Amino acid sequence: MKEELVILVDQEDNKIGLMPKMEAHEKALLHRAFSVFVFNKSKELMLQQRALHKYHSPGLWTNTCCSHQRDGETNVEAGTRRLQEEMGFNVPLKETTSFIYKAPFDNGLTEHELDHILLGEYDGEPTINKEEVASWKWMPLEDVKIDIQTHPDQYTAWFKIIFDKFYKYLES
Repeated sequence: MKEELVILVDQEDNKIGLMPKMEAHEKALLHRAFSVFVFNKSKELMLQQRALHKYHSPGLWTNTCCSHQRDGETNVEAGTRRLQEEMGFNVPLKETTSFIYKAPFDNGLTEHELDHILLGEYDGEPTINKEEVASWKWMPLEDVKIDIQTHPDQYTAWFKIIFDKFYKYLES
């Protein structure tokens, strides 16, 4: 299987090149990413627990899905593709905001991403891809907020940053 390439970007999200994903994470280079947040009609957030064999953040809870755009793919196209690959469903996604974060991991890798936040609505049950996702659940936003404060070690670094900085986007 060919190694996935990420899109290297500058601070303004202008493409400056492509690089294998692992190399970008080893060198902590800024690259484009997205995070999808899916809510149901009750305003509960669908969380996923990352598969236990993931190379970083295994078994941690996070937003509905996230990944990297492919070259030539829009943020919404990438989010739609990955939502189908990880969670087994498609919904219309809406772009809201983006931000840059840097999170080093114990294994020597670093996420340094310009992350685009995408929102969607869905009321069904996902058909999770067990290669990517260990489990899933719906949670009210206020409960997520409290649980992150009580058990921060159970959540991914980017999810905690997004939740802290962009709660108002998620609430609306």
